[in-house]
Amino acid sequence: MTFTEPGAIEKRSMEIIESELDAPVSEEIKDVVLRVIHCTADFDYARSLAFSANAVKNARQALAAGNCTVVTDTRMAYSGINKAAAAKLGCAIRCFMSDEDVAAEAKERGCTRAQVSMERAAKIEGSVIFAVGNAPTALLALAEMAREGRIKPALIIGVPVGFVNVVESKEEITACGAEYIVARGRKGGSNVAAAIVNALMYGITR
Repeated sequence: MTFTEPGAIEKRSMEIIESELDAPVSEEIKDVVLRVIHCTADFDYARSLAFSANAVKNARQALAAGNCTVVTDTRMAYSGINKAAAAKLGCAIRCFMSDEDVAAEAKERGCTRAQVSMERAAKIEGSVIFAVGNAPTALLALAEMAREGRIKPALIIGVPVGFVNVVESKEEITACGAEYIVARGRKGGSNVAAAIVNALMYGITR
């Protein structure tokens, strides 16, 4: 059978993914796991995605309540988040990485734009979900601010990809006291961060 209608293609893709999982996935996190595998075709995420106890519940409560802001560390992750679903929930999507004043401050302080971006985001009022798919320094900044009580996010999504400080930064997030979804190990990316946000929203809007 040939599938040409977008909704049918996605539905069939999810069916195939679920049928090929080699280990059971709890209902609470299944939407997230399936969508990440859907965007990567990588079944390792069924094992590497780690969730704090109330990660999905907290995030969906914040999203459903409206006035929630999702902050990304890259324009790519920003672009990958479904704006129609966000609008339906009354959520804002923000990325400070390209702001000229962020770049200037980072240069002056000798740190990364990602770090400065997260510090800017810490001043946002209301519920905040951080979606980090590229910059370990963003996660390290968030972990420090969480431990110090400077932020109390609804969720931190920590899925940067790479080799330097990537594994360590994810482990810092799991130990900082905030609710989290992380991809343990080196794998991740902006597409994964966006997929997780979309899965959380679709669980409410669809």
